[in-house]
Amino acid sequence: MRHINSDTIIEVVSKRVSEINFKIDDNILSCFKTAKVDSPEKDFLNILIENSDIANKKQIALCQDTGIVIVFAKVGVEVKLDKSLEESINIAVKKGYLENYLRKSVVVDPINRVNTEDNTPAIVHVELVDGDGFELQIMSKGGGSENASALWMLDPADGEQGIVDKVVARIKEKGMNCCPPLILGIGIGGDMEKSAMLAKKALFRKIGERSSVQRYSLLEQRILEEVNSLGIGVGGFGGKLTAMDVFIEIAPCHIASMPVALNVGCHSSRHCVVKL
Repeated sequence: MRHINSDTIIEVVSKRVSEINFKIDDNILSCFKTAKVDSPEKDFLNILIENSDIANKKQIALCQDTGIVIVFAKVGVEVKLDKSLEESINIAVKKGYLENYLRKSVVVDPINRVNTEDNTPAIVHVELVDGDGFELQIMSKGGGSENASALWMLDPADGEQGIVDKVVARIKEKGMNCCPPLILGIGIGGDMEKSAMLAKKALFRKIGERSSVQRYSLLEQRILEEVNSLGIGVGGFGGKLTAMDVFIEIAPCHIASMPVALNVGCHSSRHCVVKL
């Protein structure tokens, strides 16, 4: 049995939730730098790169919306924790957000909207796996991109075309409001909540990483091409780069259903993976 001290989890998570708000991921920055676009899109991308550089150098938030924290945890059955994982994560989020003056964006109640004043609680999903591994996928998700996300319960007969139509129409309607260029996570299958979780987890993949299933690899590329043909462009000012990539994750589903969820990541798509 492997023991992991809660203080270690708190220290690491508080540091990482801050870091992802200070600097855009190198994989995304590389996409900005190598994008084959013309001005003014190239100029806007350079502004995003400069903004990330300044925020990282000064250790301040690169965006005013510092998000709600989502964690997907994979915990080995041979791991022993001395405190509830969710409690440790919330202590870490509170520590990171208060110490680094990150905006607190969580309200106690959806209708009685009183701020919790420390950006907790985080949204925590725990998966038990074999062995003694411990991995946390951490995301700081802003309201603009999350509000553009969607869920559809399609008929199986709608097929691939139905998926493409729904996703492209949603980005056409909402894409310019969530800080493009975007990353699109799509979950297909499972049930209502499973497809939504798949869509969000898909955002942890790296730009250019294709599905291992050829059908879905091709569908990812097709949706990317159609979304970029919308002409929304960087910052919503028009152009070729509305989305940087599209990632599809799938799961088995009921014979009468085809759940499809879209989770939209903004240009900074703040996330990281921690392994202890």
